Amino acid sequence: MAVFSEVKLQSTPTTIIVDGAGVEALCQSCGVCCSTFRISFYWGETTAAEGGVVPVEMTEQMNLYRSCMKGSSQSKPRCIALAGNLGESVSCTIYENRPSPCREYDVFDAQGELNPRCNQARAKHGFAPLNVRYVPAQVVPDNITLPTTDIKPDS
Repeated sequence: MAVFSEVKLQSTPTTIIVDGAGVEALCQSCGVCCSTFRISFYWGETTAAEGGVVPVEMTEQMNLYRSCMKGSSQSKPRCIALAGNLGESVSCTIYENRPSPCREYDVFDAQGELNPRCNQARAKHGFAPLNVRYVPAQVVPDNITLPTTDIKPDS
């Protein structure tokens, strides 16, 4: 299980994620990005094109050049490839063959700050905002000991 630490910064507890497994666990306990945003991409990423990997049967054509994941362009979007319950435990059924917007969605920026779109999406689904930061373990100074515990959804 991934580790994180609770750190008090100006009376606001911040969850510090120190490894890639922690980021993965965070996403797999949320899933709201897959149920908020339209997932559109160049049609050539689908298996309808030579070299495409996204299953074409899980997509719909938007126009001559663009496709999107089925379910993601609805008024209440939910990607057809998303399995599980939002805010509890989710997974992508085509993770290895997911389209570029999913591969390129950065949960954290280069400074370790949470992508603001995560909390915007969480708010749309009635979930509490996350107060997390990513600090790779190799960046934590040796003189700082981070207490550890298991990640729990909506902690």
